[in-house]
Amino acid sequence: MSAPKKAPRNKKGPLKGTGGLGRKALEGKGPTPKAEDRVYHKAHRAKMLKERAEAKRPGGGVAPKRHTGRNKRAEEYVSGRNSVLEALRADIPAKALHLATRLETDDRVRDILKIAAERRIPLLEQSRLELDRMTDESVHQGVVLQVPPYEYEDSAETLQRLAGQYKAGHLAHPPLVIALDGITDPRNLGAIIRSASAFGAQAVVIPERRAAGVTATAWKTSAGAAARVPVTRATNLNSVLKTAKTQGYYVLGLDGGGDVLLPGLELATEPVIVVVGSEGKGLSRLVSENCDQIVSIPIDSAMESLNASMAVGITLYEISRKRGEAGV
Repeated sequence: MSAPKKAPRNKKGPLKGTGGLGRKALEGKGPTPKAEDRVYHKAHRAKMLKERAEAKRPGGGVAPKRHTGRNKRAEEYVSGRNSVLEALRADIPAKALHLATRLETDDRVRDILKIAAERRIPLLEQSRLELDRMTDESVHQGVVLQVPPYEYEDSAETLQRLAGQYKAGHLAHPPLVIALDGITDPRNLGAIIRSASAFGAQAVVIPERRAAGVTATAWKTSAGAAARVPVTRATNLNSVLKTAKTQGYYVLGLDGGGDVLLPGLELATEPVIVVVGSEGKGLSRLVSENCDQIVSIPIDSAMESLNASMAVGITLYEISRKRGEAGV
């Protein structure tokens, strides 16, 4: 009996299974990661920038920095060649001028460098990625101006100081102060500061929360007046107004439905605090209750209301005029 023939040898490997020895090789690496999860993909960078921006917002993952002493706002960055040039021409305070490496110059850049040299503003060279980070990906055109935090005075201390100076005969006119109740537009704040400077007001009071601060926009709108009229901050505006009344101030609220018309205002020659509310809501209820008088500006019935900064300007002019007539 002949021996059985052997099966031909397969050069590619055994015909039967491998007993699980090649299972890992067949498993693969799993599903392809999303684009935003791939470190080197542009979508990943966009995701990281979005998360960083959200973390900076109130209630985000990054705790806000706390400052000791007077209240300060975060440093601000003005970006773009036109915006930076306008800011420098408006004499906005500047901490440093950041320029991109290998920056292509034009007439605007040359003017920016000239003004920065005249004002001795430090020049710092940065990569475009760093400028992107500083400006939260806004269009900067390689030019960024760093504006330092505004140093706010304390409202209660300022009002007490002015009242003391007036009683001691050290002020030429009775104290005149503007208080803002719910003004959130920095352009309105800047225009009000400008009117305050034009008509001899000694200070502007703003609430610490839910109010516009002295930003680069406010500086520019004030046309430099923010350097002459101090802007003070009140932790609680109503509390400050109540204390001021005990120091001899009269609190006048501006409202379209006031009980006193501006031309008939008799308290113009006294120490006064003029309070203006937001354009949409007007004076808040508690602030209205703390006012000695609610004053309205007579206007044409076709016009519902005046812009807040315009109303302040008209009121300050009338107070200044009445004081001039009375010789105070």
